[in-house]
Amino acid sequence: MEEQQAQKQIEALREILNQYSYEYHVLDKPSVPDSEYDQKLQELIKLEEAHPQLVTPDSPTQRVGGDPLEGFQKVEHRIPMLSLGNAFNETDLRDFARRATQHMEEPVTFVCELKIDGLAVSLTYENGKFVRGATRGDGTIGEDITSNLRTIRSIPLTIKEKETIEVRGEAFMPHKSFLALNKAKEENEEEPFANPRNAAAGSLRQLDPKIAAKRNLDIYLYGVGEWATSSLQTHSERLDKLKELGFKTNPEWRRCESIEEVLDYVDYWTNERPNLNYEIDGIVIKVDNLEQQEELGYTAKSPRWAIAYKFPAEEVMTKLVDIELSVGRTGVVTPTALLEPVKVAGTTVQRASLHNEDLIRAKDIRIGDMVVIKKAGDIIPEVVRIVEEKRTGDEKEFYMPEACPACGSELVRLEEEVALRCINPNCPAQLKEGLIHFVSRNAMNIDGLGEKVIIQLFQEKLIHTMADLYRLKEEDLLQLERMGEKSVSNLLNAIETSKSNSLERLLFGLGIRFIGAKAAKTLAAEFGTMEKLQNTSFEDLVAIDEIGDKMADSIVQYFEEQKVIDLLKDLRSLGVNMEYKGPKQATQSGEGIFAGKTIVLTGKMEQFTRSEAKELIEAQGGTVTGSVSKKTDFLIAGEDAGSKYDKAEKLGITIWNEQQLKEAMED
Repeated sequence: MEEQQAQKQIEALREILNQYSYEYHVLDKPSVPDSEYDQKLQELIKLEEAHPQLVTPDSPTQRVGGDPLEGFQKVEHRIPMLSLGNAFNETDLRDFARRATQHMEEPVTFVCELKIDGLAVSLTYENGKFVRGATRGDGTIGEDITSNLRTIRSIPLTIKEKETIEVRGEAFMPHKSFLALNKAKEENEEEPFANPRNAAAGSLRQLDPKIAAKRNLDIYLYGVGEWATSSLQTHSERLDKLKELGFKTNPEWRRCESIEEVLDYVDYWTNERPNLNYEIDGIVIKVDNLEQQEELGYTAKSPRWAIAYKFPAEEVMTKLVDIELSVGRTGVVTPTALLEPVKVAGTTVQRASLHNEDLIRAKDIRIGDMVVIKKAGDIIPEVVRIVEEKRTGDEKEFYMPEACPACGSELVRLEEEVALRCINPNCPAQLKEGLIHFVSRNAMNIDGLGEKVIIQLFQEKLIHTMADLYRLKEEDLLQLERMGEKSVSNLLNAIETSKSNSLERLLFGLGIRFIGAKAAKTLAAEFGTMEKLQNTSFEDLVAIDEIGDKMADSIVQYFEEQKVIDLLKDLRSLGVNMEYKGPKQATQSGEGIFAGKTIVLTGKMEQFTRSEAKELIEAQGGTVTGSVSKKTDFLIAGEDAGSKYDKAEKLGITIWNEQQLKEAMED
């Protein structure tokens, strides 16, 4: 009876959560605040944890629950995902319309859609459930990226259509997500993505779906690959039906009666595209009637009934009036072009990154030059080239300074680096940027301590080091502008709460060169305490799989600095936690019953949740993967183990049940 009651509660929660998700991610019209969604999701998580046998793949809790994959399986498209031919001007579009209409007995109408600049994917549903998602690949063979596509919340996990249906669309990264992702990459000293399309493609090809989930991707569905029972007669009817089934379709499509209407649509979006919150690189034009599509047929590479009009790249000319220098938290000095204001892709641009001195020399950029500007990925302004014929002779060559613009210390170029760097540990610009990083979401995550507040505190000389944050008092904060008693109380509570963060957050927040959030977690789990990490050797560090020579060298050098030793002593005395609080892992020396072993979990488990079993195995030195291969050492099988069990048997892999796993842990 208890299980029946739980089943009813779970089904009711799933239904309402799916409805909330549809309203928020598809309709863009949320009916409840985020807090209510989060509350009901937590209720569902607790119920499913208490009754793991009731968890199903289409539950809202399973969107980000998968384990990292060893690699992507290949998927054959039953109906090829062909690319489209291109049109670049009005003549090309008129030629397409002429070819499409010249032999037709009935009038031909067209559907125009925005060409989303992302990654083409197919989604397959069986009996109303999302069972597989794949990339286009070469059009015939793609890759199974189901786990990553599940993380896109505008993709429904269940639909009303019970027949097998394969739909197609474009997964993409909205502008806001792209800017946030690149900002995080720059903070971690990682190479930023060049454009949203690369970012979307890179996110969907992550072997760990939890990474894809953090990237905030979206999707628009635009077509059908396979739908045997459909009686729809036009592409426009298909778009309406997809929307009715709960899929997110782009609302800007239009049915056009003539090529003149098509050209009007193209002209409109050529001008309006900067106002969208996602990237488009053209317009797709399709013959609407499905019978006429069949009659027109295909070439070897593309359909004859559709074409993609590609927008020309927008480039504008303006004057480079000066070059400004900024100092980042790692001391890198970056030149930025200051421009006469100019409108590019719908926004006014006054600044453009010049990256480093080598790029300035390669493009022969001088102060006073007329330069051509474009937006990389239609978002980030960059100088494309100078306009040499506009030179007057008054232009001035630019030279990077020998001294830091923030503190006056000598700048150095480290071996094999292009950038100039200030290595003064007390450089105010670095200290300020370091503090901003220290309190950020992936580091100490101190709510209320945004960039503006940090700058304010720094300018008022209330903070100088990270430790100073933990010495702030109510009277210090009340003197700041826009700081009332309640906000001060909340901020002090957030600072106090951050003291109990697990070690990996502190490690990442310290800003050790080359050490991002993932490496910080690895180091914290491996050494357990800050003291052990401080006293470790280069050899011990490079023995860890994910730590390379550069990272190890950076860690050793960092902890040898006296100012770092003093800072950590200070933080420790102020009550900041210096220990790892996550699941303990076996050491590289080979401790743990599963040390060096690769394990796969499959089937329903009764005594552990999947995540609990994974943590226990990793604590004993094992690596848990998602698929069975020759490299697998153990398969831990619960009930209804399925194909993984069969494959393990064929390969002669050791198979344990849940009880054997439990007994091994207790020994």
